[in-house]
Amino acid sequence: METKTTGAIYPDLSGKVVIVTGGASGIGEAIVHGFARQGSKVGILDINAEAGAKVSAALGSKLHHFVACDLRDVGALRGAVAEIRAALGPVDVLINNAAHDERHATLDVTPEYWDDRIAVNLRHQFFAAQAVIPDMQAKKAGAIVNFGSVSWMIGQGGMAAYTAAKSAVLGLTRSLARDFGADNIRVNAIAPGWIMTERQKTLWLTPEGEAELLQRQCLKRQLMPMDIARFTVFLASEEASACTNQHYVVDGGWT
Repeated sequence: METKTTGAIYPDLSGKVVIVTGGASGIGEAIVHGFARQGSKVGILDINAEAGAKVSAALGSKLHHFVACDLRDVGALRGAVAEIRAALGPVDVLINNAAHDERHATLDVTPEYWDDRIAVNLRHQFFAAQAVIPDMQAKKAGAIVNFGSVSWMIGQGGMAAYTAAKSAVLGLTRSLARDFGADNIRVNAIAPGWIMTERQKTLWLTPEGEAELLQRQCLKRQLMPMDIARFTVFLASEEASACTNQHYVVDGGWT
């Protein structure tokens, strides 16, 4: 896991309570380290308790709280947010990062599988936002970053439920930004390109795939989790105080 500690420091994020879903590995883990470096209090939600324990150990004395949680269970999600609030305080920032890009053949998809993929990749973003917005309304300040994907933008096949969910993130983001802008709550979306997490390298990366990616990207290098984490931290900071209702593509110029 890349935890490089270069980059900007945003003093306004010091002491802020940040929740990162899917924060025990991949992009989410990099985001957790990015906020910890800012001096934020980081609440981490992830279904993988073992990976969560490793992230907690890596953070050491930095203030954080990990909750093992299946985000498909809305009751468990609400309980996890309440636990983080009790441990760290009212929530200032929500990073809706958790997702699962499982491939699936369209003709094999059942209604049950479809509903599960929507729950994994979209539904929890709404209910996590619903759980933290009252904290932000009380403070008249807050930032939410929802994670989409370039997969639907490039016409990715073999994962229709995933791309449907990720395209819907944009509509959710714009609706929340409009509804809660008067409370000074900013809501934005990030669409990462192909980010070289350990999972991506293990499951999907081939020499042929990488060659095609680098041919299509303007930047001729692999994009790493910290590339996304740095931009996420910026969007949560006051340096981005005029940014809301937007969809930011961070893909090295692929799309």
